[in-house]
Amino acid sequence: MQLGKVIGHATATLKHPSMVGWRLVIVQLLGVEKQPEGDPVIAVDKLGSATGQVVVLNCDGKAARELVGDDKSPVRWFVIAIVDEIGK
Repeated sequence: MQLGKVIGHATATLKHPSMVGWRLVIVQLLGVEKQPEGDPVIAVDKLGSATGQVVVLNCDGKAARELVGDDKSPVRWFVIAIVDEIGK
């Protein structure tokens, strides 16, 4: 699991069939100090997170493929929770 901050959303006119109907968000990963770390990732989101919200991501490819219902899906990251408050 990884914390990240939603920095936008992605739209695609052409995408893998397993991603049709899924909302795609662009998430900047956060490090231990809650600072940006690494490159942003695209994640599927069924929870409706908004830009600026901190989310918990999972990068388990097998679980992502089960979530979208396709063993051949390229989906890797998905939102599993929206964080209400980040402790210090």
